[in-house]
Amino acid sequence: MGLQDTIGQVLNAVTGGKASDADIHAAYDKVAGAVPQGDLAAGIAHVFNSDQTPEFGKMVGGLFNQSSPDQKAALLNQVLGALGPNAAQLLGGSGALAGLAGMLKPGATITPQQAQQVKPDAVQVLAQQASQKNPSIVDTAAQFYAQHPALVKTIGASALALLMSRVSSTQKT
Repeated sequence: MGLQDTIGQVLNAVTGGKASDADIHAAYDKVAGAVPQGDLAAGIAHVFNSDQTPEFGKMVGGLFNQSSPDQKAALLNQVLGALGPNAAQLLGGSGALAGLAGMLKPGATITPQQAQQVKPDAVQVLAQQASQKNPSIVDTAAQFYAQHPALVKTIGASALALLMSRVSSTQKT
């Protein structure tokens, strides 16, 4: 059975209410291994921007919570890098971001040890504020998570079904 057939069967089962989370995860594993990383990133960005999923910041905060220390540091450095050298000023240093702002020194990067100290709710606020300041951060985060497809499975079965639907539509063209 081809990739399109697998996706089609799973999506039909999802819309019919008959797909288990395990079925969706298995189909996603097949899709993630078969499509170019750029197509997977585009699908993840679609999910991040969709009105059918939680807001971008909440999803990134949840993914961050499931990430390894190295993945956490890499994500934070990519998001902050996309904001540029004035990231601390752009985001302010109050509330949930106060601890993160204290780590931001010009030219410095966040280490895995520092990233472990950052709470997922701070990342949620960071991602939401950053996406308002620079909408391309959604694509940056999607590209990052496309490099870690196993981690993407933690966004939930319905979001994965939406992602596979998007990837399926881009594979047909």
